[in-house]
Amino acid sequence: MEMAPVDGSSTSRSPEEGDRAAGPDPVGSWPTTVAETHVSLLFFVGDRVYKVRKPVQFGFVDFRRREARRLDCEREVRLNRRLAPDVYLGVADVVLEGEPVDHMVVMRRMPEGRRLARLARRRVGLDGCLHQVAGTLAEFHAGADRSPDISAAGSGEAQWAAWQANFAETAPFVGTVLDESTEEEIRRLAERWTSGRHAVLDRRIEEGRVCDGHGDLQAEDIFCLDDGVRILDCIEFSDRLRYGDVCADAAFLAMDLERLGRADAAVRFLADYQDLAGDHFPDVLVHYYCASRAYVRAKVCCLRYEQGDREADVEARQLQELARRHLRDARVRMVLVGGLPGSGKTTVAAGIGAATGWPVLSTDEVRRQTFPTEGGPPGGHLGGRYDPVATQSVYLELLRRAEHSLASGESVVLDASWTGAERRRAARALADRTRSDLVELRCEAAPVVEDRRIARRLSRGTGPSEATPEVRAAMARATDPWPSAATIDTTGTTPEQAVGLALEALSQV
Repeated sequence: MEMAPVDGSSTSRSPEEGDRAAGPDPVGSWPTTVAETHVSLLFFVGDRVYKVRKPVQFGFVDFRRREARRLDCEREVRLNRRLAPDVYLGVADVVLEGEPVDHMVVMRRMPEGRRLARLARRRVGLDGCLHQVAGTLAEFHAGADRSPDISAAGSGEAQWAAWQANFAETAPFVGTVLDESTEEEIRRLAERWTSGRHAVLDRRIEEGRVCDGHGDLQAEDIFCLDDGVRILDCIEFSDRLRYGDVCADAAFLAMDLERLGRADAAVRFLADYQDLAGDHFPDVLVHYYCASRAYVRAKVCCLRYEQGDREADVEARQLQELARRHLRDARVRMVLVGGLPGSGKTTVAAGIGAATGWPVLSTDEVRRQTFPTEGGPPGGHLGGRYDPVATQSVYLELLRRAEHSLASGESVVLDASWTGAERRRAARALADRTRSDLVELRCEAAPVVEDRRIARRLSRGTGPSEATPEVRAAMARATDPWPSAATIDTTGTTPEQAVGLALEALSQV
């Protein structure tokens, strides 16, 4: 068997140059080994790696023809030189009896001890290396190709098509390799998020955040060398799978670090990338892309299992569960916190907002902004800016503001009495329309406790509420039943305890 360059673009260095760039491990100490993926065989010999395609066919690739394998080798070299020009040396023929029978990618061999995945497993400090990865990736993304066709890959339609393609490929493994109930939840949550978050995805496209990226950013393929990082093995066989939001590339590595037990490093890396790229990732977008990338890796594990890797099923289920957890965290929520004056609803709403970082929208604030010159109680709760027409307009404005946040992927807390069933139905309709999860919490306390709190607030002049004990009593008589809400009894609790009860109820939904 002979190897001959065919693309005429080799950038081969001498072994001595390779040693200096790669690190302190002497080349002579590197063992000859063979590694296998679902689409390739890799031969590690001295300071070189030779990568041969398998003649396989999957839903996303077809390598059965030798010409297809040759073209893919050439694409791998060309595309990966964008991030590692001194690693990808060229393409060589595999020659048998003077005739080419296949082709291989020829690469400089990287030192195993500098592989990011190995460093992560050893629990060593990664801040310096990941800061370099973040900077390299941000610079790469800034100069990456962009076009209308590439931008289309970031749309909601394209994202859902990608999920459906992956679901079709994992379908034979559900119930055997993959857990069936977990799979059902993943499919439901992925469809719900994607169909309801078009505004988030469209805004990313408008901001120019979708490019010809890497597509498969795993810690196994990143090396932290003395002279900088090397990022290898981008997706070369499908432009569609490589095109995407820069957040998807960054989230892939963050997900992989989390899988390796380094959630701390994942958080730091994402922060570094956003800072260096001048970008901001909505939390729900990060969770969404972490989920989609974990699910892709679960699919790959299923394919490896089918090829005979009998340990891949455990990893597949772990990645499937990781995808489900991130999809749960990606949910957008609208939390109604209601109750009579003095029930503690405003305190509970503010506590939820502080604990989650979600904005709190309040009818009291909206009412003061909408009707700044109108009077309110003390005499009654149906006059001035509290008359039925004014109150209806306040709730409509509250829901309008909430819809803007929800459509942008931001969960919200709505602080209002919510005593009327019709207004709660309007809130449920908004949640359905924006594909958001509705959480309903009703605060209550003994009437004497509520009145005492109201009197104390009025005497201190704190808070925007103008309600009096008489208003509270009148509202109690007009309140519609609210059986769908979880009740938070604040009668004998401290504010901290009441917020804790509300957060516990929120975690159950």
